[in-house]
Amino acid sequence: MSCYFRHMKEVLAEAGIEVTPANRKEIDRAFHQIVGATYKECPEAWKKLKAELAAGGSQRHDLAKRLRELLQP
Repeated sequence: MSCYFRHMKEVLAEAGIEVTPANRKEIDRAFHQIVGATYKECPEAWKKLKAELAAGGSQRHDLAKRLRELLQP
């Protein structure tokens, strides 16, 4: 699980989210939901996330915004 988290540090920081053992699974589910990947399909999720990150700055900002929205209490 969450094999791609180390690559998402900038997105997580922009979203204002600190990864902890308690919220790691919830964050992982949110990333999968954002890219439309089946949960626990890390290679599929990472492939889609990597494409969004490669698209440029606005995509990274949008990704952080969607993540923040999904994880708000």
